[in-house]
Amino acid sequence: MQIYYLTAFEKNGEKILDEAIEAKNADEAKKIGERILEEKNLSNHTHRLVSPEGQLLLFHV
Repeated sequence: MQIYYLTAFEKNGEKILDEAIEAKNADEAKKIGERILEEKNLSNHTHRLVSPEGQLLLFHV
């Protein structure tokens, strides 16, 4: 398992979500990240999901 990092921001740059996600691979992490964003109603906020290697897996402005 690897640790991926999901972060979401308000328009003013304030961080409103900073969560570590444990997943087997990038595809699983993306699914988990998308689910978390939907559950917290943050899909339309600026957000990013980053792999342990620094690869950007999800990004929305």
